[in-house]
Amino acid sequence: MSETLKRTSLFKTHVRLGAKMVPFGGYEMPVWYSSVLEEHTAVRQAAGLFDVSHMGVWEARGPNAALFMDAITSNDVFDIQIGGSQYGYLLDHDGDVIDDIMIYRVEAERYLIVVNASNDEKDWAWVTGDVERETTGRGARLRLPKCELRDLRAESSGPDRRVDIALQGPAALPTLARLLLPSNRLDVTNLQMLPRTGVMPATLVSVDSAIDVFISRTGYTGESIAYELFVHPDQAAALWAAILAAGADRGVKPCGLAARDSLRTEAGLPLYGHELAGPLNLAPFHIGFGGYAKLYKPFFVGKRAYFEKAAKATQKLSRFRFAKKGVRPPKQGAVVVNANGAAIGTVTSCVQDSEGFLMGLAMIDIAYGAKDGTPIFFAKPARAGVDTAAPPLDEATVLTRFPKKR
Repeated sequence: MSETLKRTSLFKTHVRLGAKMVPFGGYEMPVWYSSVLEEHTAVRQAAGLFDVSHMGVWEARGPNAALFMDAITSNDVFDIQIGGSQYGYLLDHDGDVIDDIMIYRVEAERYLIVVNASNDEKDWAWVTGDVERETTGRGARLRLPKCELRDLRAESSGPDRRVDIALQGPAALPTLARLLLPSNRLDVTNLQMLPRTGVMPATLVSVDSAIDVFISRTGYTGESIAYELFVHPDQAAALWAAILAAGADRGVKPCGLAARDSLRTEAGLPLYGHELAGPLNLAPFHIGFGGYAKLYKPFFVGKRAYFEKAAKATQKLSRFRFAKKGVRPPKQGAVVVNANGAAIGTVTSCVQDSEGFLMGLAMIDIAYGAKDGTPIFFAKPARAGVDTAAPPLDEATVLTRFPKKR
């Protein structure tokens, strides 16, 4: 491992649990503990615990916090109620994706913002100055409302510091309920009633301490019962241990990045650098997420350019699954073809699902009409000494864009 890689406060915990560690987003992160399939299945049938504390966590606070966030993000921040959250995008002035983010309104004038780990420094530079400097440099003038912005992973944030841990799957609710203070039945009721995208403060009990957290019903696995917990980094290891202990009899397991990727791909969710931005410069309108960019908003950075590009889109994102097992997985950038071998698209992600079949996401020409059940094909890799003028094709089938929620 490179000495320049960062480590989360759970690094020693992962090593002790025997995790395979890999570089990701500038951090040493667990890719798996047992196997991808076992961890994937645990999330679908019980629950999986993920270290996502490498993600950036910021705070926007003050009377202008909503105005500020609404100006620099594509979604309608004024639509977030206290105790709610919202998915959206940071766009540049050309309407291209800088990052996808989550915004949580935890108090009337206080918002938590989660950004991708690999984009944290870039995003911070953008929202704290580059967005205005770039605009001014183009001859326009943009003056954003001022609010207090803090990096909640930084030591300077003191007791307010927060990092993210995710507990995903049907056993997540009863597991967390066990950790709520027995004396406060209201917290248990609030957790049981917490709607999707809701967020609430709570106090959880570990072996020797009480742990203050924000619990949001959000996640990146496609599970309906799914939570993210925002905890002080000094208490992350204690919380991790408490969750695994409370969920042991329910099949809760620690899970790594590989299962997170297979779960989100199965659920049809985008990954920055693959289905967002990346080599194909993909935007929300390409991937079925155009509703998170609000045309009715009078202004947000990149709005005009974004909608001009959206009107000219010629491809859309589709999910697919191979018809047979044992197929060599196509890598990001692999060409999708029709039955005649003509190129119709490009693979963005491909993983193995819980039944052992390869499935993935690909950008496909709108003109091809890739609806549910439509066949698509991939050229098999060439072999030495074999005529490759017309290589044989592996067949896959287009699935519905998003699977049904359980």
